[in-house]
Amino acid sequence: MTEHNNNYSHLSSNKLVRNTVALVLAGGKGTRLKGLTKEIAKPAVSFGGKYQIIDFTLSNCINSGIRRVGVLTQFMAHDLIDHVQKGWGFMTNSTLDEGVAIIPAQQRTGETWYRGTADAVYQNLDLIRRRKCEQVLILGGDHIYKMDYSRMLNFHAESGADVTVACIKKPIEQASSFGVMSLDENGRIVKFDEKPENPTPHPKDPSKALVSMGIYIFNADILDKELNDALLDPAYNHDFGHNIIPNLLERAKVNGYVFTERHPGHNGYWRDVGDLDEYYAANMDLVSPEPELDLYDHSWPVITQQQQRPGAKFVFNNSEHKGFAVDSVLSAGTIVSGAEINHSLIAYNCRIEEGTVVKDCVVLPEVVIGKNCRLTKVIVGDHTIIPDGTVIGENLEEDSKLYEVTKNGVILVTEANFK
Repeated sequence: MTEHNNNYSHLSSNKLVRNTVALVLAGGKGTRLKGLTKEIAKPAVSFGGKYQIIDFTLSNCINSGIRRVGVLTQFMAHDLIDHVQKGWGFMTNSTLDEGVAIIPAQQRTGETWYRGTADAVYQNLDLIRRRKCEQVLILGGDHIYKMDYSRMLNFHAESGADVTVACIKKPIEQASSFGVMSLDENGRIVKFDEKPENPTPHPKDPSKALVSMGIYIFNADILDKELNDALLDPAYNHDFGHNIIPNLLERAKVNGYVFTERHPGHNGYWRDVGDLDEYYAANMDLVSPEPELDLYDHSWPVITQQQQRPGAKFVFNNSEHKGFAVDSVLSAGTIVSGAEINHSLIAYNCRIEEGTVVKDCVVLPEVVIGKNCRLTKVIVGDHTIIPDGTVIGENLEEDSKLYEVTKNGVILVTEANFK
């Protein structure tokens, strides 16, 4: 199997990106994140202290030179729409037909809402036709990574592909959660199984499998025809992974683009924060001395809505109360008042009161933690107010009676737990 490195390009990258429209699928419910997505869409969930998950995909578009972006929303979309309008409105340029546009589900093709990833695109084919683009880049709005899509566009054009699917090597034990593919010696996809029970191992490394990242480039005419034809099939499941990609393998040239360390970040980092354990691990990575995801890289900035907030503040330094943080990341507007923060990530506008110890925690925005609390390995949801003297994370059996506890012992606490 050959994994093309795309070392040389004789195509105009500028023309390629200008003739590409990106559609970000941001309408999923994200039910595996439990209480974090009870009232908001998964792409709007806070991440890394100051960002929302969708910021990573949108930042990749802008940093890659792709300036025509549509965000397809559906479930619990208010907070997501508000964030995109406030944080990404600077992109709008009506003269060049550029910007990040919000595209809510509008029942364009009948009485149904989006029935799957492919149907979301199908219901907006008229918008794609109107923009007269040559390529359509389809992205998920709920992954954490840095990727230069212009490299994938070059690969797509140079290889003469009709469709290109981005893929990455993942441990074989995780592969059942993804679409798993096999490539021939020319990089063409010869097999694609969506969430198989027994994933096909990578031929050069049986401990891993080649899985889909949910990133697709379609030639616009191929996408239009396939989506229109697919709806005539009564067994159609309205999904790219289940239907469109497997069905196209014999009728079109479908290539796999292997995501490697040659992209920004130089380590091939990509994370589907689909459940609480993955979400917790991805946030805690940012606290480590050398995180896999470098948010301090000025050459590939992650853009978000920037509200005016003062710097993080630590108060009290005496024998009884000392406000401090070690091995931690704290965001603007947060006040640590005589509390101890150890190996934790604290989002913006939080307040942590005296005598409290927060260890191995991810604290989301606008949280108040009262006096003399002890929290260990806890995700604290937005706007939660934790009463004085609360202890969480020291007895999982008892905690599981009150809160959501994951298989890895991460505890989710939300505003609803204290009402």
